[in-house]
Amino acid sequence: MPHAPGRRALSRLATAATALVLAAVTAGTAAADAPGPAVRPSPALSAGADARLSPDAPFFPVQAVDGRGDAFFYLPNGKGGLSARERSGGGWGQVRAATQVDHSRGGYANGTYFLTTSHEVGYATEKSTRRVATDWGQYDSFFSPGTLGGAKQSDILVRDRAGVLWLYLAKADGSLTGRKKVGPGWGRYTAITGRADLTGDGRTDIVARDREGTLWLYKGTGDTARPFKGRTRIGDGWNRYNLLLGAGDVDVDGRTDLIARDGKGALWLYKGTGRASAPFKSRVLIGKSGWNQYRLLF
Repeated sequence: MPHAPGRRALSRLATAATALVLAAVTAGTAAADAPGPAVRPSPALSAGADARLSPDAPFFPVQAVDGRGDAFFYLPNGKGGLSARERSGGGWGQVRAATQVDHSRGGYANGTYFLTTSHEVGYATEKSTRRVATDWGQYDSFFSPGTLGGAKQSDILVRDRAGVLWLYLAKADGSLTGRKKVGPGWGRYTAITGRADLTGDGRTDIVARDREGTLWLYKGTGDTARPFKGRTRIGDGWNRYNLLLGAGDVDVDGRTDLIARDGKGALWLYKGTGRASAPFKSRVLIGKSGWNQYRLLF
């Protein structure tokens, strides 16, 4: 059974892609350790909730970047909310997208991919950073939902400006394979996200919001040649949100959840149910205001 990461490991993971990381990617070299402030896991997590950590519902900190390029992280407190923020560094002004991954399938984040304004992709762990791809300027959506083909590593989904969705499979060292075409027609969506298993079948799923505000579920197949089944409707009214984030298991109940930010800057949690017919419970407020200060949440 996987165990929760310790204080020092969480600290390194939350601070991996700082100015030191960006300098390493720009130079195309590896960075040394990037230690940061100690992170105190919540009493609920350290008291035994770690036994519920699973690669199908991983435990991830919520990371945030503001308009100045300063980075922060919020640890799930084990009760369905987030702990007070802690600063993890600066220098994120050149990052336009980022996503955490669980390459070891240990049930918690152990690396970060990020896409820079110079269209390069970097991969950061608690020990090093390296450039793994270039010339990704054609993509307007970039995230990892987890493993889509049954391998250990978490894969990357991107959408090009023509609305075609592409899959890059990850290797053990963080490098990526050549892209595989998932399919056209994804330009109809204003948000695409998801993290691990939303339906209780052990396969990675995603959700997508269309321009009318309807949220759709795409169940995973476990086959990289055809990673998703046809869509099913979750519900309407999702245009009230300016950001959707597949956040992993925020309340540490063994099911993966969804975070949404509304136009007033409040943060809402949709707890996962593990059921395809209704993958989320009713929303719960976890941040009253101030979340619009961040240009990135991942």
